[in-house]
Amino acid sequence: MRRLLLAVSLSVGLVSGAFAQNAEIEANIAAQIQAFKADDFVTAFTFASPNIQRLFQTPENFGDMVRRGYPMVWRPADVRFLELREISGALWQKVMITDGGGRIHILDYQMVQQENGWKINGVQLLGNSDPSA
Repeated sequence: MRRLLLAVSLSVGLVSGAFAQNAEIEANIAAQIQAFKADDFVTAFTFASPNIQRLFQTPENFGDMVRRGYPMVWRPADVRFLELREISGALWQKVMITDGGGRIHILDYQMVQQENGWKINGVQLLGNSDPSA
């Protein structure tokens, strides 16, 4: 009976840890999107991993890339979080974004844990779909 209780306790602890991790990752992505919507590229840049920050060097360069390459992230009409997955040791958060024109885009955010929390280490556009199709 003690073993069963210990196993259940450990399982509950692991599940609650995963939920907390998932909530923190979603909050991080949502906060960056809110910063983009406010054209606050300085704040949005703080959610990027050190690798991304080194790549773009300044919040302005980062903002230019997002406006040109990911306009649906810069000006989303709706954001929905889908599944969080582990692929080859990396965590990927799938996000469905509806743009201002009603088009749906599926993006994958690679997340890395740093001393000060989760950071976005890259975003891949997986595809889009036409909701009227």
